[in-house]
Amino acid sequence: MAENTAPTLLIRNATAILTGLAGDAARHPGPDIRLRGGRIESIGTLPPLPGDTVIDATDCVVYPAWVNTHHHLFQSLLKGDPAGLNLTLTPWLGATPYRFRGAFDEASFRLTARIGLIELLRSGCGTVADHNYLYYPGMPFDGSAILFEEAQALGLRFVLCRGGATRTRQLESELPQALRPETLEAFLADCERLTARYHDSAADAMRRVVMAPTTPLYSMSSDELRTCARTARRLGIRLHSHLSETVEYQNAARAMHGTTPVGFCAEVEWLGPDVWFAHLVKLDRDEIRMLGATRTGIAHCPQSNGRLGSGIADLPALEAAGVPVSLGVDGAASNEAADMISEAHAAWLLQRARRGHAARPVFEGGRFEGGADAASVEDVVRWGTAGGAAVLGLDAVGALRPGMAADLAIYRLDDPRCFGLHDPAIAPVASGGRPALRALIVAGRVVAEHDAIPGVDLAELGAQAREAVRRLKEHACEAPAT
Repeated sequence: MAENTAPTLLIRNATAILTGLAGDAARHPGPDIRLRGGRIESIGTLPPLPGDTVIDATDCVVYPAWVNTHHHLFQSLLKGDPAGLNLTLTPWLGATPYRFRGAFDEASFRLTARIGLIELLRSGCGTVADHNYLYYPGMPFDGSAILFEEAQALGLRFVLCRGGATRTRQLESELPQALRPETLEAFLADCERLTARYHDSAADAMRRVVMAPTTPLYSMSSDELRTCARTARRLGIRLHSHLSETVEYQNAARAMHGTTPVGFCAEVEWLGPDVWFAHLVKLDRDEIRMLGATRTGIAHCPQSNGRLGSGIADLPALEAAGVPVSLGVDGAASNEAADMISEAHAAWLLQRARRGHAARPVFEGGRFEGGADAASVEDVVRWGTAGGAAVLGLDAVGALRPGMAADLAIYRLDDPRCFGLHDPAIAPVASGGRPALRALIVAGRVVAEHDAIPGVDLAELGAQAREAVRRLKEHACEAPAT
C-alpha cells in the first residue's frame, strides 16, 4: 500500500479539546491533532513528522468549527434600527427588513454578506446556512451567486437556503417592486438552476442548496408547498423555513387551517429528516411528538428569540422526543451579535433560565429549585457543531474524530475573562464575549490565524459599513402595514 504523503498540519499541546460528540466522547485528552488531506488523521500524543506544519495550541482550547444553521446575511447592515428595536416579530418585519429590502443594490448586498460572514468566521464558525429571502421579480443582481462567491473567498462552507414567496398579505398593486412575490414557476426554476450550478451532495460539501420558502403559513398555498416538497426531494435537496416563532403562528394555523403549525406542515409534506425549521418556540406536546417521530430538526436562535420577545424553545424536550437540535444566529437585524460564540453562550444560559422559570415552591407542588441541569457546555457545543452538521446532512462535518473533515476552531485563553477558570475547556461558551482565534481551519485550510483574516482590513470594512448604512437610510421605503 502506498504511503500517504499528503501535506499535514499538526496542532500541538492543546489545553483542552471538546469534540462535539455526546457522552464520554465529548472530551478528548489530546493534546495533539494531526490533519491530512482535509481530514482529521489522528488525535492523541503525536510527535512531529518531517514536513508537518505545526500550530502551537499551548494555552488554547480546540472545538469543532461551529455550524450555523439559520441566518439572514443581508441584514448585517440593519443592526439596531431604532424603528424596530422594541417591536415584536410581526411589526418588526415591516419596520426593519421589509422597509430596507428595496434599498439594497449589488454593492451593498455584497458588502452586507461579507460583513456577516466575517463576523461568523471570527467567532470560529466554519459552515454557514443562510436563509436568503431577498428575491423579487426583475431583481437587478444575482444575490445567490454573490453569497456563494463571498463564502468561497473566505474559505467557508456555505449552504444557500433559497427563500421566497408567491403571495403576500397586501395587494400587489400597492407594493414596492422589492416586496412583490414571485410566481411558483419562477421560484422552482431558480431552485433548479441553483441546484444544478452549486449543489454538492458529498458529506463534506463546500456548497449546498436548500429549498426554503420563507414561511409556510404565509408565503405559499398548501398546494404550492406540497409541490415544493416534492420538487426538493426529486432534486435531492433539503427543505427549510421559519415556524412557530411566536403565538401568531398558532393563531394563524388555527384560523386558516384548523390545526397547529406543525400539523399543517404534516398535511403539506413538510416534515421529515430532510427538513429543519428555525425557532419552534411555541409548540404543544403533540407537535413536539410529531417533530421527533419524523426526525424534523430545529435551528435554535436564542438571541433573536430573546431580542424580539418571542420566548425560549424547549430544547431538552425536543431532543428527548428525537428532534435533531442545532444552533442558528438568525439575522443581525434582530440579533445585533450575530456570531456563534454569543449564540452558544445565550443558549447555555437561557435553557437553564427556562427550566428555572418553571420552578415552584414545595407548598405549590414544586419538586426542584432551579434549572442548572438543563444544558451543559458539552450539550451546547454538540448542538452547535455536530448537531448543525447533521441537520444540514453534512455527515462528515462537525465533530473532532479521525476521518472527519478538518474543521476546527482554536481559541486562545489569554483574556482576563478566562483567567481563574478551573475548567478551561468551557471558556468559549461559559465566559461570554469572543475569545481570540489562534486559528480557524476549514477543510484542512487555515482561513484565520492570530485573530486575522488574510486580505481583510477590518478598519476599512467598518468605514464601508458606515457609508453603506447612510445610503440605505436614504433609499429605504415605508413598507405597507402587515
